[in-house]
Amino acid sequence: MKPQYLLSSFSIFLLFLRCTNTFAQSPAAAPAQAPAVVASPPAATPTQAAAPHGITNVTKILEKAGHFTIFIRLLRSTQEENHLFSALNDSSTGLTIFAPTDSAFSELKSGTLNTLSDGDKSELVKFHLVPTFLSTSQFQTVSNPLGTWAGTGSRLPLNVTSYPNSVNITTGLTNTSLSGTVYTDNQLAIYKIEKVLLPKDIFASNAPAPAPVAPAPEKPTKAVPAVTVESPAASVDISSALIFTHNLLVGSVGLLASAMFSL
Repeated sequence: MKPQYLLSSFSIFLLFLRCTNTFAQSPAAAPAQAPAVVASPPAATPTQAAAPHGITNVTKILEKAGHFTIFIRLLRSTQEENHLFSALNDSSTGLTIFAPTDSAFSELKSGTLNTLSDGDKSELVKFHLVPTFLSTSQFQTVSNPLGTWAGTGSRLPLNVTSYPNSVNITTGLTNTSLSGTVYTDNQLAIYKIEKVLLPKDIFASNAPAPAPVAPAPEKPTKAVPAVTVESPAASVDISSALIFTHNLLVGSVGLLASAMFSL
């Protein structure tokens, strides 16, 4: 019984050694990798979020509102449309536009726009653009005259007067009022006007000169008869003078002849 026990113990010992060598020779298992964590991008802040429509498109706003066909055409032909894009993208003060309707342009004398040079057309458009955002309430405190893209000075006056229910605009040649708000936000304000704002710099020099005043006709004067002043000698009868002269000559000749004969 004891020899069998020893044999079994020895067999178990050999099996243990074999298993130990097998585990020692096998490569170590790679450690389990943790699942990769993908970092989510930070939530966009209000300043990072892009504007839903990008830069405000002035001509698109006017087209949608309607009745601004001529003003849109002028914005494009003078390249001021591109300047508006740049200004709205770069300016921190905003922009105010006084937009004349098509009926406002129809009140101009026929052919007025065709007589303007490209430079005058550009100045006319710029005269309707104020380089500052103005809400309707700010017209109550704004300083006159307003500066426009066309410039400032006595040849380019643009004055506004605010009343409880209206805002009046004058240029020296045009007098009109805001007739409605086309668009407004914190950067751009577009107001509708029913007359074209005419700057003196262009249209005052083109105004017809007043007709010269005809001189007043002279009052007819009555002819005054000439006054003839007769000399004293004029009253002497000319025939008597001739007879006297004749007798004098005859007497002188007679005396001269008598003297000669006496010699």
